[in-house]
Amino acid sequence: MKFALCNEVLQPLPFARQCELAAAMGYDGLEVAPFTLAPDPTQLTDAEIAGFRRTAEDHGLAIFGLHWLLVAPTGLSIVSPDAALRARTQQVMVQLVELCAALGGSYLVHGSPKQRSVPEGSTREQAWERARECLAAAAAAAARCGVTYCLEPLSSRETDLFNTVEEAARMVADIGVPALRTMIDCSAAGQAEALPVHELMARWMPTGLVGHVQVNDPNRRGPGQGALEFGPILRVLQAMERHGHFPGIVGVEPFDYVPDGPGCAAHSIGFLRGVLQGLESHG
Repeated sequence: MKFALCNEVLQPLPFARQCELAAAMGYDGLEVAPFTLAPDPTQLTDAEIAGFRRTAEDHGLAIFGLHWLLVAPTGLSIVSPDAALRARTQQVMVQLVELCAALGGSYLVHGSPKQRSVPEGSTREQAWERARECLAAAAAAAARCGVTYCLEPLSSRETDLFNTVEEAARMVADIGVPALRTMIDCSAAGQAEALPVHELMARWMPTGLVGHVQVNDPNRRGPGQGALEFGPILRVLQAMERHGHFPGIVGVEPFDYVPDGPGCAAHSIGFLRGVLQGLESHG
């Protein structure tokens, strides 16, 4: 099992310093929020992209994937009634898929709740169809680039569309492209799902529809900084990895950084590796 730190946790440090700290803490790689690389990440040059990848590799890290995709450029939406805006958003999604592949990543996580919430004056059914169009374009690009595009279920406190794994899986099945999957974020799942998080993983991962996992607590802090028990979660992930149902990369994505970004990142990886060591020592 490999652990990726979501790099915005270490903002506003320069990317090279983020890599230095993440490597020193014991992370295997980064999960990158594109807006941290440039105000408009679609405008990055090939040389700049190669430079970010090389910087990570020079610190012994991989860039495993991308998340928080539609923050920049501003004004994007996969559900807007404006067809031109949706076309622009599709174009950005495709460009981010290409960016992920160029950075050496293998997955993208589509959260971006504000850019997918049902617009005023639209029905949920209309928003679903508009989102389907955009996600299908991203799925086709992901298939072409050899990466996985993951639609992230988020709690109703953040958005009113795609709140559960079951709902996201319906969209994935509707589009029917293997490069499109859903994923499980422990914080969101702990808030929105009926099943405990480890049981949710055991239920859905064997279907092949879950392409990624992010770990955090429902209180939005890092693993080990709340009530969620990660022993059962990591035990299920170990079993899923052994059976080929899980690619083995876990993104660490806290939102509330206690005591601060570096401190939260260090606590999270220490806690997770301690839990894993405990599981291994007990067979």
